[in-house]
Amino acid sequence: MLSAILSLGGIGLLAALALGAAARKFAVEVDPRELAILDVLSGANCGACGVPGCGAYAKAVAAGETDPSLCTPGGQESIEKIANIMGVEAVAAEPQVAVVLCQGGDSKTAAKYRYIGIEDCGAAQRIADGPKECPGGCLGLGSCARACPFGAIEMTGDGLAVISRELCTGCKKCLAACPRQVITMAPLKATVHVLCNSRDKGALVRKYCKIGCIGCRLCLKASPEAYRIEDNLAHAVYEHHEQATAGVAKCPTHCILDFAEGYPEGSRFSAPPVKTKIAV
Repeated sequence: MLSAILSLGGIGLLAALALGAAARKFAVEVDPRELAILDVLSGANCGACGVPGCGAYAKAVAAGETDPSLCTPGGQESIEKIANIMGVEAVAAEPQVAVVLCQGGDSKTAAKYRYIGIEDCGAAQRIADGPKECPGGCLGLGSCARACPFGAIEMTGDGLAVISRELCTGCKKCLAACPRQVITMAPLKATVHVLCNSRDKGALVRKYCKIGCIGCRLCLKASPEAYRIEDNLAHAVYEHHEQATAGVAKCPTHCILDFAEGYPEGSRFSAPPVKTKIAV
């Protein structure tokens, strides 16, 4: 009995020594900065930095292989902490938010057919290029909302995706989820957007959408620097966003929206408070 116990103990000791030696021989050294960076990241694993996952991004930053200011969900606080860990100057990235370039919910756009498939925009798009007559409008099946890890996207009762400027972190996951490229990134400071994604001529747009851009150029006349017209579609020039408000009232179809005044119809998101100067 005693010999059996001693034998088992000896085997256990030898196994422990072998494992310890193997651990020392095959150990992978981890840069302590990598662990410190991982600790201050958002943990969203969203891929906004261009690297698949926070762990991979932390490793790439510690190795000097990528920019330490790319974690948009972490915001400026995260950027400053990473810069401090790496011993470099913190360079603030301009905040960006995602914008759905469409206001054409079910009541405002014509349908080609009734879609009764799975609730997925990609699946719907593969059937005759989608159920809506508009070739570039929001399909309203919520793929982007399900892809958003921050709850920044809502689906209105009219089947339109709306993104909160307050909750959006700029991770871009919704862009990858949208099969029609209806969503774009824009500077947070720019509040005026042309919410249309159709490049058809105005006469055709009027047939299938009540709120689409018809390329009338009135916004461009109101503010030549803040707008441009390409392929029958108006675009806001964000470099001159301060001048874009002049075109909002001129738009005959009301497809230009100033988010400082409110979100698209049916949204539960409220407009950000307007700062006013207090007279002294």
